[in-house]
Amino acid sequence: MQNDTWIAAAHMGTSLRVWVHAEGVVTPLLAQVGGTVTEAALLELIHSHLRPDAVTPVICAGLDVAGFVPVPAPPPNTAVAVESGDPRIALLAVQGLSQQKPADLMGAQAVQVAGFVDAFPDWDGVLCLTGPQSRWVHISAGEVVSFQTYLTGEMFGLLGRQSVLGEAVQSAAQDEAAFAQAVSDAMSRPERVAGALYSLHAAVRAGAARADARGRLSGMLIGTELAAARPYWLGQNVALIGEGGQVARYGAALQAQGVPAQIHDGAEMTLRGLQQVRAKLV
Repeated sequence: MQNDTWIAAAHMGTSLRVWVHAEGVVTPLLAQVGGTVTEAALLELIHSHLRPDAVTPVICAGLDVAGFVPVPAPPPNTAVAVESGDPRIALLAVQGLSQQKPADLMGAQAVQVAGFVDAFPDWDGVLCLTGPQSRWVHISAGEVVSFQTYLTGEMFGLLGRQSVLGEAVQSAAQDEAAFAQAVSDAMSRPERVAGALYSLHAAVRAGAARADARGRLSGMLIGTELAAARPYWLGQNVALIGEGGQVARYGAALQAQGVPAQIHDGAEMTLRGLQQVRAKLV
């Protein structure tokens, strides 16, 4: 039987996002997954939207089996067929992007770039894709020229869970003034950050607020990233793609450097990129 339903999916960090397209309605779904997404995890999330008498196309970004296209190259606009163990789906994997020097890889976030370029085809400048792994991406003439990945978000999580700082930064709130000062300090003297980290623990032991420590840790890490990524953003048009407080903090940190940045929703750009892949395949 003919099946007009199709499913878009993207594995971003520890999140698996899905959008079920059926009868003109898009239904978003979300699951937390481990380091590598499996077909079983995908099927668990979408099984109630599959029909036993039809094959549903599933276009997924972030599958390791898809492979990578070396830059410079346009952001991904097609997908490759992947063997599936479930006859109810036709699994298609969106390829990522790779870079030889310095060696780098971009998986599912490449579809965010595709979504942005589709929305702003004449845009020239740099994207910062925020998340557990942040990426600075140079875009020119609709192509990805180069990119650089930073583990800033992952380092924040690891330090907060598995280091002496864990107790110090356990706060639902974050002091934004402390964050701004830490960004400034880290950008001016990034070599001092490693030595300053333990002082967060000591300061809380001495009575400082955990919200202050959390803001300072976030500011140190983002400030160090901005210092390293300065060749990307200095003198460039900059746009940020991400979600929640994290992307807002990147925006505030850049604004303090006199760099205004557009902010775009990460889920929206991801879906737009996957929809462009679907349009090329139909």
